[in-house]
Amino acid sequence: MSCYFRHIKDTLSEAGIEISAANKKQVDQLIHEIVGVEYKNCSKTWSKLKELKQSETTWAEIKEKLKSRWAEIN
Repeated sequence: MSCYFRHIKDTLSEAGIEISAANKKQVDQLIHEIVGVEYKNCSKTWSKLKELKQSETTWAEIKEKLKSRWAEIN
């Protein structure tokens, strides 16, 4: 599992995303895309997520993007 998934488990759950062995790579790629970090750069992605979590409004927007994009691809 990606290095940051455990830190955003609640957010993923609220967005209707349940991580499984079958979808974890797809979720990881989606998160990288949303935060604008090259795929497979886990530490940079986690740094960006921590930065975005500082603003409740921004974090709510990230959660909505996750929810809508996940619904589009599934």
